[in-house]
Amino acid sequence: MPRDVRLLFTTRFVRLFAYGFLSVVLVLYLSSLGLDDARIGLLLTLTLIGDVVLSYFLTTRADVIGRRRTLIAGAALMVLASCVFAGTTNYTLLVLAAIFGVISPSGHEVGPFLALEQVALSHIVDARERTSLFAWYHLAGSLATATGSITAGALSDLLGYRGVVIGYGALGAILAILFLRLSPTIEIERPKETQRRPVPRIVLQLSALFALDSFGGGFVVQSIVAWWFYKRFGLRPAIIGSIFFGANLLAGISGLAAVRIARRIGLVRTMVLTHLPSNILLILVPLMPNVQLAIAVLLLRFSISQMDVPTRQSYVIAVVDPEDRSAAAGITGIARTTGAALAPLAAVPLIGIATLQWLPFVIAGGLKIAYDVALLRGFRKTDRLE
Repeated sequence: MPRDVRLLFTTRFVRLFAYGFLSVVLVLYLSSLGLDDARIGLLLTLTLIGDVVLSYFLTTRADVIGRRRTLIAGAALMVLASCVFAGTTNYTLLVLAAIFGVISPSGHEVGPFLALEQVALSHIVDARERTSLFAWYHLAGSLATATGSITAGALSDLLGYRGVVIGYGALGAILAILFLRLSPTIEIERPKETQRRPVPRIVLQLSALFALDSFGGGFVVQSIVAWWFYKRFGLRPAIIGSIFFGANLLAGISGLAAVRIARRIGLVRTMVLTHLPSNILLILVPLMPNVQLAIAVLLLRFSISQMDVPTRQSYVIAVVDPEDRSAAAGITGIARTTGAALAPLAAVPLIGIATLQWLPFVIAGGLKIAYDVALLRGFRKTDRLE
């Protein structure tokens, strides 16, 4: 395996460990600062809106600025956000850090990292290996998120919530050091006249659908589901961390199975036929009568819910020209973050109301089912076998 591929897998692991580490306690930490549900929901929304602006600016200019420099800048913004969140209780400063820093309420990718790492990997490896490589890349991230979740659950009792926030910043600093070791191989030479190419139509169409999917997913990001388990069943962070350890581990392993399925039925069909039943399970989670069944259904859902991730990433890369890949990956990623941005504003207060705690799950599942149907109808004719 080339050195840069190993480094990119390592940076993916460190970053997703940090995201999973923080997301389990993020809402609990903000609540401990005295913020009410409405202000917490607004803060999470502003976090994602800030990420949209930041990611658009960085990913659409990364091939000019330099991919390595852009990645280092993103890691520095993780450190900045951590320092402010750990160092103040002033809501205005927290909002500014949320907007201009890099923080993941979901435990999943935010910032410019995913788009740039994907196109760098595509630039290094053969196209025939792309979906398989993305599946292993997804597994590395899911394992990291799982490990970060269970670690935060265990350490929060020892270090406190603020200690976890400080640890997030330390991981951002490690990430910056790792990015410094990347070679020029990950960069791409682009003539000046091709630096401002129009966005391909298919990218805009996919982005609209991805925004719908993520808007639904924004109602049930990891920090919000952690808050739901805390409010509904009174679970401690250590137990919640263990739940997400298992969930993310299952999600990562399932991505490997998606590669074989895609080779038989295509990338788009694999995305839809695995995603659709997972969304039905999502709706069922809050309807379970006890915590054991709720956890079981959630884990079953995670065992198939992320099989669309490596196939989706591979499909976006496959349907555009190499010189458009940074922008395509960045724009579709931004669309997903944009879609997710507004949902926490409604989801957190709903979970705070005992009689409406089920509603975010039902809204999320319904919207994501609509996305699955629209994706299959609109893109099955341009499906790719990988």
